[in-house]
This record gives sequence, C-alpha cells and structure tokens, in this order.
Amino acid sequence: MVVAYWLAVVTGLFELEDDAAWLGLGGVPGGVAVSLLIALAWLLCLIGSQVTSGGPLIAVPFAAAAGAWLATRGLLVPLRRLFPEGDRHSRGDFVGRMCVIRTGAATHDFGQAEVTAADGSSAVVQVRTTGQDRLVRGDNALIFEYDKDGEFFWVMPYESEQ
Repeated sequence: MVVAYWLAVVTGLFELEDDAAWLGLGGVPGGVAVSLLIALAWLLCLIGSQVTSGGPLIAVPFAAAAGAWLATRGLLVPLRRLFPEGDRHSRGDFVGRMCVIRTGAATHDFGQAEVTAADGSSAVVQVRTTGQDRLVRGDNALIFEYDKDGEFFWVMPYESEQ
C-alpha cells in the first residue's frame, strides 16, 4: 500500500497538497490522511493476525482496512482545524489583474512585472508577451493567462481609462 501510494504521488496521479476527499477523508492534505490510514491499517492487520488463526485469518486485512478507515475519519476531525479551508492561493488568482512591468522590457521570451493580489499584497512574477508586443519598464499590462509548463504569465498592453 505504501509503495502504491508513493508511486501515485511520484507519477503525478495526485499531489501531496490535494486532500483525500475521494476516500471520504477530506479537509486535510492527502499525504496526512493516507499516511495515517496506511499506518492504522498496518497496525490493525498486525494485531488481527496475532489474535486470529485458521480460516478467519483471511478476513483480517479487510477488517483492518475498514477499522483503519473509521479510525482515520475520527482522528481527522481535530486535525481539520490545523488546515483552514479558503486560505489557499494560486497563481491563477492573478489572471485578469493589471500589472506593472518592472524589468527594462517585457518581450515574448523575457520579462517581470509587479502585480497586486486581492488582499493587497504584491508579487513580482515572470511575464511574456505575444506577437510583436514589447512593453517597457513602468508600462501597465493585463495578465490574461498563466502558462503552467513555463511558469509565467501571458500579458498584453493595458491602458486604463481615467
């Protein structure tokens, strides 16, 4: 189970930050929930194999998995307070916002800009322009897309109406 879980994480099937809502164990990072589930299932399976013998031994892993799932659900209730919902920000939050070019120029292969988030904090982000657009330091630009592979934002010239 442990090897299968970590192979799924390494191959990108799901990320450590994702919760395990698909298992009914949401509200905390998946790594916490699944690790707790695996540890409890192993412990219960070990205990069950020591107190059971003969034919009923085949049911021990199934009973251990069910018991571990129930115990994990109960243990996650107080842990959910440590992982508040709604505080997750992503780079996608900047899409649709105005930014100011901070490097000498922003072109199709280089540039940085300062953008202000909804909460008032600011960040310097990597930006790229499309086509022949060339923006210089101090120009306003509109962020219209985030390129996840290149980890930069696509921008276009933006003139505010005053």
